[in-house]
Amino acid sequence: MQVTNVSRLPGSERSRLFEGSAYGATVTLFSIDYPEPGLGPGLHRHPYDETWLILEGRALLHVDGEEQEAGPGDIAVAPAHAPHKFTSLTPLRVVCVHASPVRIQEDLEP
Repeated sequence: MQVTNVSRLPGSERSRLFEGSAYGATVTLFSIDYPEPGLGPGLHRHPYDETWLILEGRALLHVDGEEQEAGPGDIAVAPAHAPHKFTSLTPLRVVCVHASPVRIQEDLEP
């Protein structure tokens, strides 16, 4: 068993990346902390599902042309190949789970 503290993962104070392949895991995780509204990744897609768990705050999720607001405790899934992104509506803490031991991403907008 390997235990790693999120503060030791690559990234910044706002975004940390746990790429599973480096730890013998079959998933990749992002821990993201956006301190203000209006922040989030640009539209992108992956060849695998991405699941979001909202820990704190509210986000507007965009998945394959649909939009929905999500808040604490909500879980949402962007299916494989579906263009998606999210935007913080308030200060936001979210964990993004990639169903892959490595991150594979095609950016569709900046």
